Amino acid sequence: MPRKPNAKLTTTQSLGSLLKSARDLMRKDKGLNGDLDRLPLLTWIMFLKFLDDLEVQREVEAVLAGKSFRPAIDAPYRWRDWAENPQGITGDELLAFINQDEAVLPNGKRGAGLFAYLRQLTSSNGDNRRDVVATVFRGVDNRMKSGYLLRDVINKIAGIHFTSSEELHTLGALYESMLREMRDSAGDSGEFYTPRPVVRFMVEMIDPRLGETVLDPAAGTGGFLVESFNYLSKQVKTVADRKRLQQDSIFGAEPKSLPYLLCQMNLLLHGLDAPSIDPGNSLRFKLSEIGERDRVEVIVTNPPFGGEEEKGIQGNFPQDRQTAETALLFLQLIMRKLRRKATLAGHAGRAAVVVPNGTLFGDGVCARIKEELLKEFNLHTIVRLPNGVFAPYTPIPTNILFFDRSGPTREVWYYEQPLPEGRKNYTKTAPLQFEEFATLATWWNKRKENDNAWKVPAAELLANGCNLDRKNPRGKEDITHLPPAQLAADILKKEQRIAEIMENIQRLLANQV
Repeated sequence: MPRKPNAKLTTTQSLGSLLKSARDLMRKDKGLNGDLDRLPLLTWIMFLKFLDDLEVQREVEAVLAGKSFRPAIDAPYRWRDWAENPQGITGDELLAFINQDEAVLPNGKRGAGLFAYLRQLTSSNGDNRRDVVATVFRGVDNRMKSGYLLRDVINKIAGIHFTSSEELHTLGALYESMLREMRDSAGDSGEFYTPRPVVRFMVEMIDPRLGETVLDPAAGTGGFLVESFNYLSKQVKTVADRKRLQQDSIFGAEPKSLPYLLCQMNLLLHGLDAPSIDPGNSLRFKLSEIGERDRVEVIVTNPPFGGEEEKGIQGNFPQDRQTAETALLFLQLIMRKLRRKATLAGHAGRAAVVVPNGTLFGDGVCARIKEELLKEFNLHTIVRLPNGVFAPYTPIPTNILFFDRSGPTREVWYYEQPLPEGRKNYTKTAPLQFEEFATLATWWNKRKENDNAWKVPAAELLANGCNLDRKNPRGKEDITHLPPAQLAADILKKEQRIAEIMENIQRLLANQV
């Protein structure tokens, strides 16, 4: 018989205290440098604890139902076998068990070390979680140098009990705060993550329906996928619905190991049993080879921008559309991946994509991509986000493109999301709130031009070189939304133009004399 799940509740306060204690211990270790080292380590330890608690629950359910059960992780590699006992293996013995390809196991026998075992798991038993575990741990290592400190950290995490919906909700809230801290640390590395209110707004406006497939080709820590999963969960009515949600609805890709690990943990915590997250670069496939069976109904994403892709990746795109700019490559991929036929829910394939301002006014390759977007897709809405939404990571102004496969664009609606009264921008301590989108959400289905909303015919945009950077005709131009470098360049251009005008005036006056 399996052990009984621990019934003790883990409160928000006690959980916060446990995690703080664990992180304080990790700060003493010489092998870790900052939160970008500490958070992944804390996450893989929590991942194994959470998975074991989940397995215990499922084993109890299977026994009660008279069914056989095979765990995703076998003894002696389960959390309960090597980590649960606070007096269990520690020091160099613990480090060897975790890190080495072959080691002495907790049962005294020799065999594959923990990470070596986890990395070779396959779903031969029909449990896709084995593939998830293997993929997660192929991108994970243990950087702690002290096996004694590591044992202390493990003992702290052992005090967290993932055995009830209340505890999972509590952990989810704490985990979100950890993700925010990770995002703060990652900002210096050029990783910009989408604020939760923006994610929620995009998902609600795109309105995914159960039976449709939802994709984020640049999943990061899984914010869009978690929000989509939660949105679809509210539509589940039957066992068949639950199966469809679990197996055929949520898909993503994330090539970087830390966000990938966080994405898997995030989705598991929110109830997706075996997340389908591709650990490779979504841009690695030739665009021309993506067919209808590879397409999805819904795409919600904030692809990386400002980066550069290698020549091999660029070669996957048509010759006249090749560029190093990551955002433009992802935009082409998203357009290609949208399903052409109407979905089971009767909707056209549709997407919501965050893009920088440069995508709106870019020419050359960028203009050719936008021409296809206007002629082959219905680019029905561009939401212009206010200054500082991505503060403190980047001052670059951003927009959300909403488009679908219902036909060519006839007109584009623009909506300029205003800052709250009296504010000039958002900051890390005073970020955007979801409630600020309420007016925009009300306007969405009953569109009329107003101080924040206006429309432009597609023919006008096509005739103007596909420049989508249209200012609010009723608004006052506000140069404070520009990045400092762009603002300085604009000022310099204006000063040069003033100097030219003054020279012309002086020349005219000299000629008159």
